[in-house]
Amino acid sequence: MEGMSGSPVDLLPELVLVLGAVATLLLGLWTPQALQVRAGAVAVLAALGSAVASASALGSGRVVYGGTWTVDDAAGAARLTITLATAAVIVLASSSLRGHPRQTEAYVLMLLGATGAMVLAAASDLLMLVAGYLLASVPLYALAGFRKDDRGVEATLKYYLMGAFAGVLMLLGVAALVLAAGVTDYASLGAGLPEAPVPLVAVGVVGLLAGVGFKAGVVPVHFWVPDVTAGTTPAIAAFLTTIPKIGAAVAAFRLVRDPLSGIALDVPLVVAVIAAGSMTLGNLAAFQQQEVLRLLGYSTVSQVGYLFMVVAVAARTDLAFPALAIYLAGYAVTNIGAFAAGAALPQARTLTQWADASRGQPGLVLSLVVVLLGLVGTPPTAVFVAKLAVFSAAADGALGWLVVLAAVNTVASLFYYLRWFGPAVRRSSPSSTTRARRSLPLLTAHTAAVTSVVLGVGAGAWLTLVAA
Repeated sequence: MEGMSGSPVDLLPELVLVLGAVATLLLGLWTPQALQVRAGAVAVLAALGSAVASASALGSGRVVYGGTWTVDDAAGAARLTITLATAAVIVLASSSLRGHPRQTEAYVLMLLGATGAMVLAAASDLLMLVAGYLLASVPLYALAGFRKDDRGVEATLKYYLMGAFAGVLMLLGVAALVLAAGVTDYASLGAGLPEAPVPLVAVGVVGLLAGVGFKAGVVPVHFWVPDVTAGTTPAIAAFLTTIPKIGAAVAAFRLVRDPLSGIALDVPLVVAVIAAGSMTLGNLAAFQQQEVLRLLGYSTVSQVGYLFMVVAVAARTDLAFPALAIYLAGYAVTNIGAFAAGAALPQARTLTQWADASRGQPGLVLSLVVVLLGLVGTPPTAVFVAKLAVFSAAADGALGWLVVLAAVNTVASLFYYLRWFGPAVRRSSPSSTTRARRSLPLLTAHTAAVTSVVLGVGAGAWLTLVAA
């Protein structure tokens, strides 16, 4: 690691997003309602500009600003994935937000929420981690209730209350670790916690895992996920179940790898149990779902279980980071693509309604098949390569039992995805007189399907980029 000093360049991706949020808000204030799409264009440009800044910073490996901020491969992979995914979701949301009196505010909230996720990923100090948690939470509470209907308000209330509870647990954990070691930066914690009282450290570990677990949507702090995804629009649901998960997964990875790696508690086993519970309970709950968005909500709970497999072996194997990097990218692409397929037919709430509404739209159905099989982990999609990497890392980290359970869950997940695209495939016909309507959600679904395959085939190039 290099010196502890820093410069604004080290925060350039985050600064670009914040400045983009300010510019988007100011433009929206002085733009007629009919032309609010201009604010969306500025938000997309800000996200893409941040992605360029993130790519230019790849390959660094230093802790700056007094040990509170880390610029390394993990932060770089998270930054690049978050910014590109945010740009895609803003484009996806443009259709459902068009004409909304708070259209500009939604774009601003997305940029700020993405910034919070990036702070989570780069934080190397407990207080910075808390700041990232808050910035990745408060804007998302507002986004969750954007529709302001009965379901949206109920979902937002549940989201907020569980977020407040998890936040309190996280602060309790931070206080316990500070009391145990007397410091907040990860490097000093790693040196001090092995000698600290084990019960106090245990309280700290539980609190931290509760906080980052809530942002990731893992069991047992996952109850908000299906309600929020079903209570908001597909585009906003895509944001809530993709962007914060990326930051939280990298934050958990960094915690397990650095300050918690030398303590007496078997933290990897605890995280492995969380991963097992998430992928299993997420699958079991998804089996009986009839609503498209609730099914996808439980799907994201299951998917984050595979991410936490990597977290469990973060300090045990060098295969962990490559697996994390490719899974973050593969998950972001396929998850956004699945929600885009739902957004393409916004009036179809249930699986049966979606299948009926997709008649005569074979292109949309094909994209849905690709992204859902991608979530299963079917070759040659990105998640297939990612799951191979995750399973290899977990096996190398002496978690063979978790690999077996994950393989069983992978096969089981095909059942409920098949319940969605199976009827649609049977009812879709290229010769139908109904023609697919061109829309941004449709374009996003097609793009995600193609990107999933391209990323799967070119996974080596992605890993070379983020770990250059």
